[in-house]
Amino acid sequence: MAISVFDMFKIGIGPSSSHTVGPMRAGATFVGDLRQRELLHSVERIEVRLYGSLSATGIGHASDRATVMGLMGEWPDTVDIADVNQRIEKMLQDGRLQVGGEREIQFTWARDMRLLDENLPFHPNGMTICAYGPTGELYEQTYYSIGGGFIIDAEQAASGRLDSDSTELPYDFSSARELLHLCKTHNMSISALMLENEKCWRSEAEIRAKILHIWGAMQDCVNKGLNEQGILPGGLNVRRRAWRLHQSLQAIEQPNVIGSTLSAMEWVNLFALAVNEENAAGGRMVTAPTNGAAGIVPAVLHYFMKFNPAANDDDVVRFFLAASAVGILCKKNASISGAEVGCQGEVGSACAMAAAGLAEILGATPQQVENAAEIGLEHNLGLTCDPVGGLVQVPCIERNAIAAVKAINAAQMSLRGDGEHFISLDRAIRTMRDTGADMHDKYKETSRGGLAVSLVEC
Repeated sequence: MAISVFDMFKIGIGPSSSHTVGPMRAGATFVGDLRQRELLHSVERIEVRLYGSLSATGIGHASDRATVMGLMGEWPDTVDIADVNQRIEKMLQDGRLQVGGEREIQFTWARDMRLLDENLPFHPNGMTICAYGPTGELYEQTYYSIGGGFIIDAEQAASGRLDSDSTELPYDFSSARELLHLCKTHNMSISALMLENEKCWRSEAEIRAKILHIWGAMQDCVNKGLNEQGILPGGLNVRRRAWRLHQSLQAIEQPNVIGSTLSAMEWVNLFALAVNEENAAGGRMVTAPTNGAAGIVPAVLHYFMKFNPAANDDDVVRFFLAASAVGILCKKNASISGAEVGCQGEVGSACAMAAAGLAEILGATPQQVENAAEIGLEHNLGLTCDPVGGLVQVPCIERNAIAAVKAINAAQMSLRGDGEHFISLDRAIRTMRDTGADMHDKYKETSRGGLAVSLVEC
């Protein structure tokens, strides 16, 4: 299974990569299949069935609306975010759905959007879309949203083939041990090795340009988050904090104003809060590797770029390449889906990725980069995914800020050592996988346990 840096980092839409981005991609893919089979103009009705975690927290994560936008032919990276709610509301009023922008059909939300309290066999994030014509069923497909915006269909799930890309990489690896061995054998850094693998798909110039485009999207997200105020949608009445914190930190930096010695850490908190508040509001996001953990990588990289006067675009490229190597290992050997292994798979993986990226651009050896990633992941093991109200607001927004600081600390600790450490990254990833398997389902993005039910306490 060949995974690219641009599989780990994808521009999309909030609030969730698995519950919003994945379902939108599934809807758009379904329309593409109808078009390819020349069935689109025979469709008279479409039924959507959401299962498991997609059903349990689907409304809070806008899974239902995202699927419908996908059926309209929209994709997460190009959909006009400002127009989504208006288009959905119009569809609800008219009861008419423009399938792929070409075929208008009746769509009765109460009948055709079904949230079912049951699981499909392969993954908790399962959904089935069925199209009907004049004489009955035309086409049906089941999709699984397996985290980070990745989707697979029923055939891929049954075969165990989780990715259709069979590209042969020059330096393929399935474990951190293999990765370190390749780096040592070929005298390469982790980012250099990843760059050579990426060249199987794109030229070096294209890779660099696309990474910087991703970084630009992250910067845009942070800047928008810094300038927005008010209450986040969803009903919890969670107030945005990034704008006020930004004003405070800017005041500290003014001449003749003595700032806190912890102001650098507060900037890290600020960047993470800004991103995850935008995510919670359904804004334009970069999955890193998921939306629920999208604030960690940009917060750490913003920290480096702000406090290192010599920082440049080369650092950005190397950061993303090294971070992706760790994300690939987490995805291959465990999961980045909160519905599958809890929040350790999202925030834990993102913390490890950010720690690895920062260590790489601070001059760490491959062994030190692996150590940084292991520290970042190890201290998020067992983390549950129990969003209050099914919304990625409490505890998700603060959790990203805390994990971003952890990632910086992990990188600094690894640089103080020689790369030798007791627990390997491979073992930490296996532990994440096994812990996720042992974790009760109510702690896996269902909002049926933990903090998600704490509001009922007297």
